[in-house]
Amino acid sequence: MKKTGLLAIFFVIFNSGCHAQVQSLSKIESGVSYELARLRKSTISEIKYELTLKIPENKAERISGEETLHFNYKKQNDTPLQIDFKEEASSLLAVSVNGQTAKPVLKNEHIIIDAKYLKSGPNRIDFTFLAGNGALNRRDDYLYALFVPDRARTMFPCFDQPNLKANYSLTLTIPEKWNALANGKLKKETIHQGQKTLQFNQSDLLPTYLFSFAAGDFKTAVQQIREQDSHLLYRETDSVKIKSSMDSVFTLYRNSLAYYEKWTGIKHPFQKHGMAAIPDFQFGGMEHPGVILFQNSTLFLDQNATQNELNNRSNLMAHEVAHLWFGDLVTMDWFNDVWTKEVFANFMADKSTGASSDKQIYDLKFLTTHFPAAYSVDRTLGANPIRQVLDNLQNAGMMYGPVIYNKAPIMMRQLELLTGEDRFKKGVSEYLKKYEYSNATWPDLIAILDKHTPEDLQSWNKVWVNDPGRPVIDYDLKDKDHKIQRFTISQHPEYGKEPKSWPQEFEISLFYADKVDKVNVKLSGRQQEIAELRGKEKPLFILQNSSGIGYGVFKTDKAVMTNFSLVKDPVSRASAYISLYENMLAGSGATPLDLLHFYAGQLQQETTELNIRLITGYISTIYWGFLPENIQLKESVDLENILWKALQAQTAKNNRKILFDAYRNIFRSQQAYDNLYTVWDRKSPPEDVFLNEDDFTNLALSLSLRNSNNSELLQEQLKRITNKDRVKRFEIIMKAASSDQKVRDDFFSSLMEKQNRMNESAVGAALGYLHHPLRQKTSVHYLLKSLEVLQEIQKTGDIFFPDNWLRSTFSNYQDPKAFEIVNQFLLQHPDYNAILKNKILQATDNLKRAQTLIK
Repeated sequence: MKKTGLLAIFFVIFNSGCHAQVQSLSKIESGVSYELARLRKSTISEIKYELTLKIPENKAERISGEETLHFNYKKQNDTPLQIDFKEEASSLLAVSVNGQTAKPVLKNEHIIIDAKYLKSGPNRIDFTFLAGNGALNRRDDYLYALFVPDRARTMFPCFDQPNLKANYSLTLTIPEKWNALANGKLKKETIHQGQKTLQFNQSDLLPTYLFSFAAGDFKTAVQQIREQDSHLLYRETDSVKIKSSMDSVFTLYRNSLAYYEKWTGIKHPFQKHGMAAIPDFQFGGMEHPGVILFQNSTLFLDQNATQNELNNRSNLMAHEVAHLWFGDLVTMDWFNDVWTKEVFANFMADKSTGASSDKQIYDLKFLTTHFPAAYSVDRTLGANPIRQVLDNLQNAGMMYGPVIYNKAPIMMRQLELLTGEDRFKKGVSEYLKKYEYSNATWPDLIAILDKHTPEDLQSWNKVWVNDPGRPVIDYDLKDKDHKIQRFTISQHPEYGKEPKSWPQEFEISLFYADKVDKVNVKLSGRQQEIAELRGKEKPLFILQNSSGIGYGVFKTDKAVMTNFSLVKDPVSRASAYISLYENMLAGSGATPLDLLHFYAGQLQQETTELNIRLITGYISTIYWGFLPENIQLKESVDLENILWKALQAQTAKNNRKILFDAYRNIFRSQQAYDNLYTVWDRKSPPEDVFLNEDDFTNLALSLSLRNSNNSELLQEQLKRITNKDRVKRFEIIMKAASSDQKVRDDFFSSLMEKQNRMNESAVGAALGYLHHPLRQKTSVHYLLKSLEVLQEIQKTGDIFFPDNWLRSTFSNYQDPKAFEIVNQFLLQHPDYNAILKNKILQATDNLKRAQTLIK
């Protein structure tokens, strides 16, 4: 062990600041400020909520609630107590404090309890209220509570901050035909006059954002997990998907559970297991213990699911189960460290799913899953660090994004390489046991890991965690008589002049006609010579980061493309595909058109499914985003033919399906339209290409974008959809896809009303069609209003919706008019919310680059 002076001092300052007692607040402000959170943490403990909710079947009727709040209190002079409740004053019907009736006072989203009613020691407050609907996600015949990060206060009075964990006793009265699931085990069920009352056991110790329940017209599947009946609520009606998926879902859950128990040395830390599959769920999943919510479409797959779909399901399950330890058992102290739970969930999910596959499959999945997504933000001028500053929980939703979900696992893998796998595992296990059922910070973890390694984590932590951005990694080869005399690697930040370096490991491969030489690099400074390469023959080309674990923009020679048949390893090919794309965007590599031709040329040669998915995604992005329209039209027929021939040449069904989807995505010609219309009309896909109902729906929407009078086509597809939840989703999307400009205008105008944005998943998909490149000449006039309403979107939507709103709107634009609208908006709002401004810069980065890449 070694000491890290400045870092250790930072830990002391940070932790003492978190736990310092604050005597009073100067003002009552909306949200939950860091100052208020610190005050309450120092004065409030042993919290218990007893909640009774009566939920009517008609979603237009309000939910009535009764609550008893118990807590221990360290009374401080005459300072009033603030309890969070973000609802109208009329929703707070009655308040009683320690047996005394108090006048309900609601100010800036807080119920103000006068100090005269409170005492040091145990206190009890009773509330009668009408629950807010926003975080209850009420649909016509079901609902689900989703309170992350600070939305519990929109439903009931509470201390809505992550470091005030509590126990919850919940009673629900629901329609008799409904089913429900909550954090606690079901204790008692009674039925009276068409109503069902469910009383659940007191929950385990949880922060407010992990308290949850789901209720509605759900079917229930029951299987044994650890000798316990475990329930899965679902609304899927496709019998094929149910039959092929149900056992797999429970098996994935059991396997993940077993892996984490073994890895952490800690048994499952909560009283029960339970899941609910939610149609159009706005996240992939949410980790509430005992009632984990999942996106229905990710869980329920048919027997022809692609490897990518299967990977997504196993990753999602492993991610949410990992949270039971990382986030649920040990919770961040403040939401600036929300990324800590997410990085562990993703990192451990990769470990869990990789444990059953060989290393190459694991490496390829890790590379193609995380790197393109991380780069999509970290390459932009709006890049944010992994660990961000948060002043108020009302801004916590903006902490989320690809940096914490994708860059952070890459960082964690580098940290594990730096410390050593065994020492890393030992340190993490110590961290979990020390802070179980409590809260911790990222510095708390680093302090523990620091004891288990001789490495210097101080500078490492700063550049990887506290700073945004990525390095540009170049190499210089000096040779004589075709022998390498000197090989030097250098790195510098992509943006800014501050000298810095990213300590990391990666591999360099030297390709010859008959062999490949590999060397592992531990890059620790801004420049270093790779002595192992001295004296080797000069290769045909060099591929940096050939094993795909290094992070940054790696200089990639164009000779890679001309000799690509020598790259046999699928991980090296994926790394090359990614590096070529990043160099193209940086303006230091191939042109967009040359790279498009290269990727298209690989479609028949590439046989690895994840790589085919990767390059078809790049083909689509380049085609729609970085080629001018005249070049698009010139290239379209050739590209259609290449895709169709590649589809015929591939032998694996999954590869054929990916290529069919790529063809559907980019087609422009009448011949291609007629071909795909026949597939849709007759339900006759190409040989060995299986299309389910969702695929035919997507095909109908693609056809509709190329059809000047598509009402009949869309109405026919609506009739074909059999599941009522998917019908409602399509009814939203088809308005955005309509060929009638007025219908599209009315749809966009309707989104200015909060209630019309409630199904965020469907709205995000609809925006993609509204702003499709084939519609942009008539949709560009929506852009300014889309920016103007962004702050309202952030206030009223869930955590991913602002980013989804922006990316669905701007991702495929290249029009200079669109670029000017964004620039003018930012110039005219110099004091705009900094985090939202970064989201705009992230979502419009391709638009910015298109201005220089399109000649």
